[in-house]
Amino acid sequence: MIVYQADKRGFLADHDDRDIESVIQDRYRLATGRRIAQAEMRAWRESLTFMARVLRDDQIPGDTGVAVEYQIPQSSKRIDITLTGYGDDGNRNLVVVELKQWEIARATAKDAIIVTYMAGAQRELVHPSYQAWSYAGLLRDFNEAVYSGGIDVHPCAYLHNYARDGVIDSPHYRTYIERAPLFLKGESERQSLRDFIKQYVKRGDAGSILYDIEAGKVRPSKALADSLSSLMRGNPEFILVDDQKTVYEAALAAATASDTGVPRVVIIQGGPGTGKTVVAINLLVELTAKRFLGKYVSRNAAPRVVYHSRLTRSMTASRFKQLFSGSGQFIATAQDAYQFLVVDEAHRLNERSGLYGNLGEHQVKELINAGRCAIFFIDEDQRVTLSDIGSRELIRAFAKQRGAHVEEYELSSQFRCNGSDGYLAWLDHTLGIRETANTTLDTGQYDFRVFDDPTAMHEAIEACNGSNKARVVAGYCWRWQSKANEALFDIEIGDNYRRRWNLAVDGSLWIIAPHSVHEVGCIHTCQGLEVEYIGVIVGPDFLVRNGQVVTNPLARDRHDKSMKGIKSWLKRDPAAAQREAGIIIKNTYRTLMTRGLKGCFVYCTDAETREYFKSSLTVAG
Repeated sequence: MIVYQADKRGFLADHDDRDIESVIQDRYRLATGRRIAQAEMRAWRESLTFMARVLRDDQIPGDTGVAVEYQIPQSSKRIDITLTGYGDDGNRNLVVVELKQWEIARATAKDAIIVTYMAGAQRELVHPSYQAWSYAGLLRDFNEAVYSGGIDVHPCAYLHNYARDGVIDSPHYRTYIERAPLFLKGESERQSLRDFIKQYVKRGDAGSILYDIEAGKVRPSKALADSLSSLMRGNPEFILVDDQKTVYEAALAAATASDTGVPRVVIIQGGPGTGKTVVAINLLVELTAKRFLGKYVSRNAAPRVVYHSRLTRSMTASRFKQLFSGSGQFIATAQDAYQFLVVDEAHRLNERSGLYGNLGEHQVKELINAGRCAIFFIDEDQRVTLSDIGSRELIRAFAKQRGAHVEEYELSSQFRCNGSDGYLAWLDHTLGIRETANTTLDTGQYDFRVFDDPTAMHEAIEACNGSNKARVVAGYCWRWQSKANEALFDIEIGDNYRRRWNLAVDGSLWIIAPHSVHEVGCIHTCQGLEVEYIGVIVGPDFLVRNGQVVTNPLARDRHDKSMKGIKSWLKRDPAAAQREAGIIIKNTYRTLMTRGLKGCFVYCTDAETREYFKSSLTVAG
């Protein structure tokens, strides 16, 4: 969708004579039926005034195509300004301009992330050059008119209020600035932007290139598909074994069949260590290789960020990042917009989306509606927040509403932990999730240790970290105060143990970031992922009294969003609230204690709880 389109002459006339922001608002309302916020109107007025100044150059042809707010199909991304025309060699060129009103920013150590003031607060946002480059990548990799029609895309960013200061243009962001040049405040910068445009637009096209782009079929390019497939080849992390291969082939057949028949919904149940994500990534790669349009989707950021990193073997952004999406991005997506959606950790789906949980109708319904084939990977025993609502029953119900054919498969728990069937059964029994016959654990089958000292436990994990695959995690019972003040410690136990929660700089990559073994992660940075050895600090939210498990949701830190609303719920219906919170707390520790391939080391802040775990261990002789 293009909100506004004209040639350069028409754009300047609308700017000078008709209040360009009002023209754009009228066209936006006509196209969408919605009004635009006043803040966005003001932003358009200022930024488009600066863009008009740039275009007042006789060497930029009057019939250069100009579009404002081009929404990239199958995406919520909107390109501020696109300019089109022909180069000296007759090439069809499109210039993408990302406009910002920023005046000041603060650099971060994160890849492509910068901090600036927006909407009344300091916020982490992507660097404007990265943003422009990523939008250009979407067009190059997914719009058939671009990659098959000889259209070259040239991105840049224009921050007309920002004086060059060595921050926005620091060496840390050089990679993206080289891909999408950065133009800042002042006439010399404005002239440099004009020269950039004139480099690619020698003759106008009267909007014909934009017309072809808007009409272009949306599907992955062969170059993208081939590059993605090459990353998978020879990568041992993604080899399918046993029933993983069987389930993968069944889901692949369902997705292929859905392209010409009725919509399909595939539900794949699998416990910890069954390789759900390995199957999911294989499906993403193979279906993309077939030139099907789709995405890998997860509610939690950590799995998609870490698996993107493992697939590309890089911790920086790549062209493949667009294939990975959060679950709240499908609110307004048209039916059958995608040929497939691979939904990992489906038990983590929420009812509604948005920062305040006030957008959309239901994530499960939206995902089933958006894809011809929706493939859900689920383990209901890994629901770890009060807002997690994903269940097989719910998926079946929405699939029935859609008239979709439903297939269900199961991955057996044989892949991660040594003797994992017995370990999981023992863990369920010991955590009070369900009674099983496995009342004791032979530590000769799985290396499970209980420590009386948290420092000793953490040191043991650090000693196991030779291959950067050992980490310590904890229940969220301590405030994350080091996020605002790096000099402070978060988790303090006794006189000697002082550690910080995972550094904000590592974000969702914490579990694979260098040196993060010295910090403590939580459920949000490790769910859906695994290491060789996991250390778990069990906080006061999980206690054992006289052999019975007792959970206390109020022992969680008050900033823990997984228990959001629990206080008011406890007042309204204490029995139901306590029961549901108990399930969440037990599931959380079950999930934390199943992250380790080779072993799990535990420290409980409560002495009686430590003894409870010890009493059910059979120490190998």
